[in-house]
Amino acid sequence: MNTQVHTQSHLDWLEAEAIYIMREVAAECTRPALLFSGGKDSLVMLRIAEKAFRPGKFPFPLVHIDTEHNFPEVIAFRDQRASELGEQLIVRSVEDSIKRGTVKLRNEEDSRNAAQSVTLLETIEEFQFDALMGGARRDEEKARAKERIFSFRDGFGQWDPKAQRPELWDLYNTKVHAGENMRVFPISNWTELDVWQYIEREKLELPNIYYAHERDIIRRSGLLVPVTRLTQPRDGETVEKMTVRFRTVGDITCTCPVESSADSPASIITETAVTDITERGATRMDDQTSEASMERRKKEGYF
Repeated sequence: MNTQVHTQSHLDWLEAEAIYIMREVAAECTRPALLFSGGKDSLVMLRIAEKAFRPGKFPFPLVHIDTEHNFPEVIAFRDQRASELGEQLIVRSVEDSIKRGTVKLRNEEDSRNAAQSVTLLETIEEFQFDALMGGARRDEEKARAKERIFSFRDGFGQWDPKAQRPELWDLYNTKVHAGENMRVFPISNWTELDVWQYIEREKLELPNIYYAHERDIIRRSGLLVPVTRLTQPRDGETVEKMTVRFRTVGDITCTCPVESSADSPASIITETAVTDITERGATRMDDQTSEASMERRKKEGYF
């Protein structure tokens, strides 16, 4: 008689919850989509989708709202992974919104993160999506911690933190009227440490900028700013070559690496276990000011 007992780890529980949520979206929503940027959280979401729906095709397309200020390594990895899976990838660009005149920036070098809201709402309208799943997590930022797993958006795509629906006993209210939609966060209860432990367990491939590498940087406002075509040194700033890695990736103009020699999931797990600074707090220039606060952007339609 086989007396072996299988004990579920906390990752098993988190994975099972995410699979349940993703299947709930597929069952209850008419036109869902999975946001996929090629970043680590969206790659975890992709693995969850594989476990939820393979060997069949995903019952939704992959969607990326591209600022065209992204790191080329991440965009190349996005396209490679979508192609490997044979899934539909819909890309819509902030640049196209600028050309249409629906997005106006003060200058070319501004962060386009906030402008993604407009392109996202235009994409929802174009494809009539009623639910968008994304890899946001509550531990990232205080505004994200206010959201439910099924986060209701009104007919203007706006979010009201005071009008969230209750989610007692994992029962989700997915009802939306025409023009309304849901933003759904299957890994909302995960932490950065959980994500890296899952990446290690599942042996997930990531863009190489998540691991330690040498890069030219400048020190600005307490952050390490990568030297790129969009982020050039200012008068009086000194370019240094450092060994760094990115904890999160996004618009080049506001995403910064951290000094690190961690070159594997195991070594990143060790670093993450002892840090007391959140991903966004350590790496996002546009989260440093109240003017660009996450909550304000989310109320305007940001994911």
